[in-house]
Amino acid sequence: MKPLIGITTNQSTNIHGHPTVFLMQSYINAVRQAGGVPVLIPSMLAEDGWDALYSRLDGILLSGGGDISHELFSGEPHPRIDGVDPARDSIEWKMIQSAASDGKPFLGICRGCQLVNVALGGTLYTHLADQLPGALDHDYPGNRRTVLVHEVKLEEGTHIAGIFGEPIIKVNSLHHQGLKDIAPPLRVAGHAPDGLVEAVELPDHPFGLAVQWHPEWLTDQEWTRNLFRKFVEAAEG
Repeated sequence: MKPLIGITTNQSTNIHGHPTVFLMQSYINAVRQAGGVPVLIPSMLAEDGWDALYSRLDGILLSGGGDISHELFSGEPHPRIDGVDPARDSIEWKMIQSAASDGKPFLGICRGCQLVNVALGGTLYTHLADQLPGALDHDYPGNRRTVLVHEVKLEEGTHIAGIFGEPIIKVNSLHHQGLKDIAPPLRVAGHAPDGLVEAVELPDHPFGLAVQWHPEWLTDQEWTRNLFRKFVEAAEG
């Protein structure tokens, strides 16, 4: 039986003023292409609903989206912080801590990577351009999502390097925040040329990986397809 992959979602209000849950189809397509069954996770679930859903899922994909509340990591306030969703922060925090503890496979993407770091004890730069000396421009909102803008050097011997099979990859980039202090349980798996950490993993976990770029838009490349294949295979057990 194909594994059930829970994918976290965003909340907004549509043009008619109705509350809406939404997710870019690229996440769904990447999971389906890899052999998983996507299950969308609304962030407004009650505690008992979250427990019931989590127990049925074989893997968790923490998707991109708005910024994480700086209050969760005693971060520096900044006027560029936008799209904070406390309900989403809360449910994903629980998912990350549960999955890190019980071994359920998880993959964090962009915002998901940042929250993995925060939930396990790390911090963020709340705006890279102002807080990381010599930072590259990591935020390209006007680009097509498939445009590759900078390299990531992968750390030899890490799970992520083994999955991608290349020491250096080129990635897209759609974020203005980034990993600062890395959570103690995590191992750094990749850096951008400016030194910013772009990939982390839990060394002794069946599949606990997180990347700062958006691989779901890059599934035309074999190394990216292999990331989702390995994730779904881990979820199959």
